Amino acid sequence: MKELTRPRRLAPGARVAVVATSGPVPEERLQAGLDVLRGWDLDPVVAPHVLDRHGEFGYLAGRDADRAADFQNAWCDPSVAAVLCARGGYGAQRMTDLLDWDAMRAAGPKAFVGFSDVTVLHEAFATRLGLATLHGPMAAGVDFVKNARAQEHLRATLFAPETVRTIASGGTALVPGRARGVTLGGCLCLLAAELGTPHARPSAAGGLLCLEDVGEETYRLDRYLTQLLRAGWLEGVRGVLLGSWESCPDYAEVRTLLADRLGGLGVPVVEEFGFGHCAGALTVPFGVAAELDADAGTLTLDAPALS
Repeated sequence: MKELTRPRRLAPGARVAVVATSGPVPEERLQAGLDVLRGWDLDPVVAPHVLDRHGEFGYLAGRDADRAADFQNAWCDPSVAAVLCARGGYGAQRMTDLLDWDAMRAAGPKAFVGFSDVTVLHEAFATRLGLATLHGPMAAGVDFVKNARAQEHLRATLFAPETVRTIASGGTALVPGRARGVTLGGCLCLLAAELGTPHARPSAAGGLLCLEDVGEETYRLDRYLTQLLRAGWLEGVRGVLLGSWESCPDYAEVRTLLADRLGGLGVPVVEEFGFGHCAGALTVPFGVAAELDADAGTLTLDAPALS
């Protein structure tokens, strides 16, 4: 697995676009998130359809075509230095193939931030644009609005990425050891759902795979992991980082499942790494070469997340 192109870091005064790729966005939380961004001396602009609601499907932030148009227009706007997702939910799968990836490639690299349902777009940026992205808090997310650690780690990654070259999670080894590879991953259920789709990544070979999920029963997590195993998608993976399992069953049960499904890979696995749907979620760059030390609970990047 190759390293991907790293976008440029942000500078004070940079314009950033906030887009809705998935679920409906609460206006109050959006305004609070915009205030945080302005406090960082950024100039946030809100895409036209961010507060839309789909007329028939209440779980979508407006029509697929409108969400795709907002995203593409933001990405292709030369005055925009970064695109930040407003929230997750569901819907990115419905709009990703409506994007003009050739036009987005021509627009050049810029920072992209999101997680959860946005996993679909992280994968698309990797396979279609060869571009590194940031798995981190979203502009209208509860964690971003209310948690200082989540805010600060994202801010440091965007403005001074050399200061967060080593991500120290406080996590522990589920399977001990060290491994080198290129970071990738996201929400487990979305990675399983990507299998067989156009432009899907053929496997996680050579990668340090980050996995997390939210609100899933243990048997569903089992299904997703077993699907990835049966498809051969995990063959050749170098190491695994496990984030949060918020609103899933008792962690002792989930932990037993993770050990059962991932322990046979013969690679280091670190648990409770502190990214995903948890309070104070860390920002983890995808598409960069790094070393995982499962025993120490650290991920050390070969180069800063942004150039």
